[in-house]
Amino acid sequence: MARIEIYTIPFCPYCERAKALLGRKGVPFEEIDAPTGSAARKAAIERSGGKSTVPQVFIDGRAIGGSDDLAALERAGKLDALLAA
Repeated sequence: MARIEIYTIPFCPYCERAKALLGRKGVPFEEIDAPTGSAARKAAIERSGGKSTVPQVFIDGRAIGGSDDLAALERAGKLDALLAA
């Protein structure tokens, strides 16, 4: 099973949407609190190639993007293959 990391902040509807999608898939994921200015947020920005929005989702170290990107992979039928890797 793939290693999934998601950088989030509290009260973020996009973060909640991404976590809900992963939850529906039944896959475990590591949630990393990444408030503005934190070391975790800086790491997420570096790892994602400069994207500063949350959530930032990584599957096996690969930057997937945010909630909309995750949902687009699901709609395209490509998310399950990434999660099973």
